[in-house]
Amino acid sequence: MNVRRDPRVPLTTAAGLGAVAVVVALVTGGSAPVVTAIAGVVTGLFAAVSLIMAASRVVPAHRRQPGAWRWMAAGSLTWLLGVGVRPVADGTPFVLTFADLLMLVGSVLLAIGCGLSVKPPAFTRGVIRQAADAYLGAASVFAVAWVAVLGPAFRKAEDTGAFFVALALPVVCLLATCAVTPAVAASRSGNRVAGLTGVGVLAAITVAEMATALARLDGDTPPLAAGLVVPAMLLVLAVAPWVQEDRPARPLHAALTAATPLVLVAAATLVAALYAIGGSRDAALVVVAASVVLVLLGRLFVLLVETAGMRRLVDVGEQQLRRLAENTGDVVLVCDPGGVVQEVGPGLEATYGYRPEDLAFRPIFDYIHPEDLPAVQALLDRMTDEDDGTEQVGGTRISCRFRASDGTWRPTESVAARHVRDDDLVLVTIRDLSDQVALRNQVTHLTFHDGVTGLPNRAYFEERARDVLTRRGAGGTAVIFLDLDGFTSVNDSVGHASGDHLLGQAARRLRSAVRADDTLARWGGDEFAVLLEGGASGGADAQTAIDLAERLVRAVSNEPFRVADRDIALTASVGVAFAEEDLPPGDLLRNADVAMSRAKELGGRRVEVFATHMHADVLRRLEIASDLQRALLENQFAIEYQPVVDLATSRVTAVEALVRWWRGSTFVPPEQFLGPAEDTGIIVPLSEWILREACREVAAWRASSWDIGLALNLSARQIMAPRFVETVAEALSESGLPASALTLEVIEEMLVEDAGEMISRLSELRTLGVRLAIDDFGTGYASLAFLRQLPVDMIKIDPSFVSGLGRDDTLTLLTKTIVQLGNDLGLIVVAEGIERPEQLDLLRKMGCTRGQGYLVARPMTARGVDSLMPTTTLQNTA
Repeated sequence: MNVRRDPRVPLTTAAGLGAVAVVVALVTGGSAPVVTAIAGVVTGLFAAVSLIMAASRVVPAHRRQPGAWRWMAAGSLTWLLGVGVRPVADGTPFVLTFADLLMLVGSVLLAIGCGLSVKPPAFTRGVIRQAADAYLGAASVFAVAWVAVLGPAFRKAEDTGAFFVALALPVVCLLATCAVTPAVAASRSGNRVAGLTGVGVLAAITVAEMATALARLDGDTPPLAAGLVVPAMLLVLAVAPWVQEDRPARPLHAALTAATPLVLVAAATLVAALYAIGGSRDAALVVVAASVVLVLLGRLFVLLVETAGMRRLVDVGEQQLRRLAENTGDVVLVCDPGGVVQEVGPGLEATYGYRPEDLAFRPIFDYIHPEDLPAVQALLDRMTDEDDGTEQVGGTRISCRFRASDGTWRPTESVAARHVRDDDLVLVTIRDLSDQVALRNQVTHLTFHDGVTGLPNRAYFEERARDVLTRRGAGGTAVIFLDLDGFTSVNDSVGHASGDHLLGQAARRLRSAVRADDTLARWGGDEFAVLLEGGASGGADAQTAIDLAERLVRAVSNEPFRVADRDIALTASVGVAFAEEDLPPGDLLRNADVAMSRAKELGGRRVEVFATHMHADVLRRLEIASDLQRALLENQFAIEYQPVVDLATSRVTAVEALVRWWRGSTFVPPEQFLGPAEDTGIIVPLSEWILREACREVAAWRASSWDIGLALNLSARQIMAPRFVETVAEALSESGLPASALTLEVIEEMLVEDAGEMISRLSELRTLGVRLAIDDFGTGYASLAFLRQLPVDMIKIDPSFVSGLGRDDTLTLLTKTIVQLGNDLGLIVVAEGIERPEQLDLLRKMGCTRGQGYLVARPMTARGVDSLMPTTTLQNTA
């Protein structure tokens, strides 16, 4: 129980028990030893029980001293045993009885408990010094007692040996008392009542046993008053653990307590001197005095040795501090109240370029920055004000700028404190912080700037946009996002170091294109951002932002970059977003990013201004992307096949596999989910599923003696996926479809981007025997060059050319040229998007061999393909 107990309860109980014990002993006619024994047994038992209870959980934990109180309880029990058997033991012829030995052990146990009742000081005096002080105190008290009482008794004693044996118990108790009294009395503990009471018990035992020893030597009965002193103190000891002292010892009290042995020695010396002046001579007193002198000399010698050691430590410490101050570069100045420099420490010339005589007897204010001067002046005024008690321990710190000899202002941290030798002077320590400030500025710059381009980074741009929108509002503020089209291939072809060099060139071009008030930053990767801070919103401001966006596109696209001894042409996709009222900065940046992504999707090298539907499209794409994974697991996808026919014979020669997605009962067009599938990477497992299913289906048709092929479109992510070539080989092996029956189609743009790795992967497929086709031929950038690098079997004319046949002479001529080119190269030419009969007739006349489109056959399920027998004619399918 953590409850404070009322000390009046054990006190009343103790007083009642003591009174009852004494009254019972007197009424029964007991002698003084019997009364003393009964009172001692009762009070000792009560004290032991009280101490044991206090050591348990009854007393609050913050005042509990279980170890000390258990030792005191053991001492009380041992002492009461000795007192209880003393009336019987006194009848023996021995001077020192068994009861005396028990009481001696009990006294020692009490002394140990007293010593444990207080916390030791932070710096102990050492065992030797404590023992010396105990001996000096005991010897001094013994000397005074010898002059007053023991000396006359010794001279009357017939047996000197028995005399000293009888004094053994009180002398040991005296030594124990003197050993623990200084530590207990000097303790700062707020609960040392039990320890002080224990010391009182030891003192009472010493007095009582001294009186008992003298009575024994005279053959008398010990006085009753002396015998009842110890029981009375034991009653107080029983109450002590239950009393809380809230006042700690004061330092003055502790100092006086520490000087107690010397006071006792002085008193004993005075008594001995008076005793000697009176003409008395006593050998025992001489021996005690001589031992005291020897102990004092020994203690003085130890004190001198310790003092010399401490002085050496102080000297070494001062040297180390002086050397440390010199090595750290701190400059120490001593100034008077007016700020005039009186003394100059070392390090001034090395740190600030001044000689000591340059600053001596000159005002320190001449070297302080004018903006920092009032604070320094106020600090010196406070430091020299005698009535001001606000000085901090260790001095007051202040930051200011100090002028060096070269005229530069150096940031410093100064500490001002009153001089230890003269309160009218101020000790000023100046530490140069130039290196730390430079390092902090460098860290700040690296935190908010890009290490490759030197431009502000994304963190700085976001913070700047937030500050502009908060401070100036939305009027005229716009954000432009720019992405370098085709930059990924630069790192793959010439390395990341050359890519970083290109980014540096791009940053310089963009910086020259923006205005001085605009904020240009590298957003990340190959993306840059521009913040335009305008005035009132209006059409002119919007046009200014669009004009700047177009200048940025031209700055990137008009001239190729020179990297690794080669010219690299890049374009830029730019998105523009304008701030609106109550539009968070994060949403403004997001809008610009969405517009940039839209520009990139539309082919790049263009500027797109954010519109609300763009964000809706992005959210819809995200929703579709999240549903794609679940659709793949739940088999929501299906395959349809569009036939490819021989235009001369109308025979179906192949089918092109097309994926379809039914989300529940809703049909999702391919153009809505193929892009998100490519972005999220789901296109890879989806394409692998299409490949395996289509190969299995076409292999089954070929097993029915139908010579039919399979065409599949490949995405860039699918081709670059790990184990792509192995996946194709496994699908062919599992289905039994011949490699020559499989045609894989890629668009021209895929051959332009990541050309090296792409051509390598397609060449590996070609070695398997798989046929390759270029889809949407004529819409790319470098078609003819790649026809030479990559051996292909087929080219497919884009529907945009076929749609103009018979209506647009230019498209007709281009289509005829492509057909003629394919035939001359020995390639199969397939026309896509045949929807009108005149298109079919023109293609036949041009010499095109294959075709597909709604006029030929629409996409159909596998069951629909089953109905297309080899004898099916073009007219019937139409």
